[in-house]
Order: sequence, then structure tokens, then C-alpha cells
Amino acid sequence: MAAIERIEERNPAVNAVIHKLYDAAIAAAEDPKLAETPLRGVPTLIKDLDGSSAGDPWYGGSLYLKKLGWREPDDSHAIAQMRRAGLIIVGKTATPEFGMQLNTVSDVHGVTRNPWNLDHSAGGSSGGSGAAVAARMVPVAHAGDGGGSIRVPSAFNGLFGLKPSRGRVSNAPLEADAWGGLVCRHVLTRSVRDSALLLDHVSRPGPGDPYVAPAAAGPYRDEVCGGVRGLRVGILRHSPLGGPVDPECTDAVARAGRLLEEAGAAVEESHPGAYQAFQGEDFVKIVMSWVGYEIEDLIRRSGVEPEEGDLSPPVLSALEVARSLPATRYVAAMEAIHAWSRRMKAWWQDFDILLAPVSPWVAPVLGSARAQPVEPPDALNALAFTAPFNATGQPAASIPMGWTPAGLPVAVQAVAALGREDLLFRVAGSIERLAPWAHRKPALAMGHAMGGAMGRAMARGANGSVSSAV
Repeated sequence: MAAIERIEERNPAVNAVIHKLYDAAIAAAEDPKLAETPLRGVPTLIKDLDGSSAGDPWYGGSLYLKKLGWREPDDSHAIAQMRRAGLIIVGKTATPEFGMQLNTVSDVHGVTRNPWNLDHSAGGSSGGSGAAVAARMVPVAHAGDGGGSIRVPSAFNGLFGLKPSRGRVSNAPLEADAWGGLVCRHVLTRSVRDSALLLDHVSRPGPGDPYVAPAAAGPYRDEVCGGVRGLRVGILRHSPLGGPVDPECTDAVARAGRLLEEAGAAVEESHPGAYQAFQGEDFVKIVMSWVGYEIEDLIRRSGVEPEEGDLSPPVLSALEVARSLPATRYVAAMEAIHAWSRRMKAWWQDFDILLAPVSPWVAPVLGSARAQPVEPPDALNALAFTAPFNATGQPAASIPMGWTPAGLPVAVQAVAALGREDLLFRVAGSIERLAPWAHRKPALAMGHAMGGAMGRAMARGANGSVSSAV
């Protein structure tokens, strides 16, 4: 298969694919019962976190789970939907331990590098998926976002990445209230259309889901060409939490605003007044409590306590918080986040879209302070533009806005009201038409032709299927 050839050729440079599932992929591709959909035969990768694939290694970037040889017996609901749509899983991608960093590095798999410049970070925690799609190994890869982990890798790797509304993509069967409702799952893609098409196929509720997003009015793929005339757009360029923002990131927001205004949207400087009061400390308590709970649950299920060195310092800190935080303090943190979210969402009664940076900076140099593993609350400045919308549950998308003079991707974030992914696809589709990005490739992805059945499947652009990966 062409996807396997590309992984073998390009992965050594970026270290994105950490479990190769080639035999199963070939068998699935040859199965006569493979679903007859526009996605039939399209190769994909799944993040080694944020969902399971039956019987495959599931390490979550953790030396503890690797030593256990951990595997889950079932597909998660979203992975099962991807299979039913005809996608072929060819491997799993790297992640930091339990998604606790916005940089993809772990003691298990080492460092994942950015295909646009191997000295720079691919972001996290879905950095393996981001690097693989940017390197044109596959056209789409699974990802999850509990504080920015879809949007940041998308921004750093020059991809489109949508964090859907809370409840749009089910977390069943192993999880219900993942990170207290902060975590949402979807994919990273090269085009807006591809993301919309995938969401049409995977956004089905699972049995007993505690959250179900408002129903879509129609197929998301139909919204991509819908236009933005009449939309009310607010622009935010500074960090409401007070941290510095690189000029490349603020300039990207300004450019996106001008493009939307030229396309007929009403654009002005405005953002929610409640933003500055984001409950960052409560957000951190919730995340750390849930990560600690996940470790405790794995200990209970395996019957094996972690040994010294099995868990990284951030994860050990989370375990300590989870074991020491009173239940009443956890409930207070949840209530504070929900109360703030109500105030925050009121702004969308007067506006349709908020435009803001995704990250305060472009992909940082590996080993620099911005790329170093950091423990909360030190990471809150890096999460200033992303984590608040995990708290509110609103859909938010990272949209490519070009490259810096040094050749690093720059992105802008668009945020809509709960359940309004349709508006995000319209906004992103308009920007994509006015300032295309998918034609540009990193140097390591140059000159490798794609052929065979997979290539033909991915090239079926005329019938609405996933676009070519090269």
C-alpha cells in the first residue's frame, strides 16, 4: 500500500507512527465487505490515546502501560464509526504521557518532530497525528482535545483541526465524562471538506452518553461552500490572561478578519468580557484529578502498582492531586467552571464567530522553554486561547493562515456557539478558498508519487471523498 510506503519512508525523520498495524490494514483493505462510502479504503492513523482499537497496543505515552503490554479489548465508539465508514487503520501515533503536554515527547517513544522544520515541535498531545498528516503519510488522523490538543498540533503543522461541540463525538464505551467534559475527539486533516465529511460519519451518539450535542441541520460537508455573508465576527488579538503573543499570531487573526470582511461578514474588535476571569486553577484541578483517576483505574484493572520511573513527573503530580483533593473541592471547581462558562457564552447571543490565535506562538524550537515539558499551572499561558473552550464545550477550529518567513505554519482559531459546527465549516471553507494552503508541502513529503487502490480512493475528489494525500 502507498500509505505504508510513505510511513516507512518519512516516519524515521519525524517519529510520528509508533505502532504499525500493517497486516490488519492490508486484510481490511482486501475485505469485500469494506463499506461502500466516499471514505472506502482511505488510510488513517489513530492516536495512542483518546480511544482504543480492539486488541492493539494502547500505551498512552506511558512507560507503565508499555511494561504492562496494555491492550483494550474493544474499539471505542468513534474508532468503530471510522471503520464502519470504510477507513483503513494503518497504525497508531505518538502522544505525551496521558496527554499532559502540548509537546509530543515521552520516555516511551522519544520526540516527535515537526515536518516543516525538524528542529521544531509538532505540538501536542496529538502531535504524532499532526506530524503524520503534515508529512503526507495519510490524509487524515484521529486526535483528541482536552485543552488544545487538536488545535495546537493543527496550527503547528499547517492543518485544519476541529474540536467539536461537547457530546458531538461519543467517548463510549470506556469513557463517559472524559476529564469532566473537557475532552472532545475528532481528526486532523489537510482540507476543511475532509474534516466535515469525517464528522458526518462519526458524530453519532453512543448508548448512555451523558452529553449529546444539538442535532445538525444537515450534512456538514454541505456547509463548506456556504459562505459567510451576514455573519457577525468578533476579533481578539491579545491574550485575556495577560501573557505575550507573537506578532505572527496576531497578524494571522487580522488577516483572517479582513478575508471574512471581504467575503461579506461584519467584523469588529470584540470578545467575551468574561474571558479574563477564566478559572484556570479550577481547570487545572479538574484535569489533574481525572488523570490521577485514570492511573488509579489502570492500577485497579491491572492489579500492578507503578514502579519508580514508570510515571513522568507531571503524571505523578496529577496522581498526588487526585489522591489528596477533597471531593468537595473538586465539585467546587466544576461549579466554578460551569458558572464562568454561562457568562462566557452570553457573548455569542450578539456574535456568530470569535476569531483569535490558537497558540500565543508558532511551533517552538525543541528544547526551548516554550517546548519544554511543563507542569500546570505554568502551562496556562500556552493554553490561554484553547482551554477556555474545552471548559465551555463550544466547537473551535484551527485554520491555517500561511507560513512565517522561516517556513513555519501560522493559524487562526474560530469559535462558534455550542452546536454550531456548521458556521465553523462555512468560515473555514471561505478562508480556504481565499487563501489556500493544502497545495504546500514540507520538503520531506516532496517527490513521492502515490498509486494503487489507496491512491485512487483518496483521489476521488469529484464524489466528495477525502482529497489526495500528496
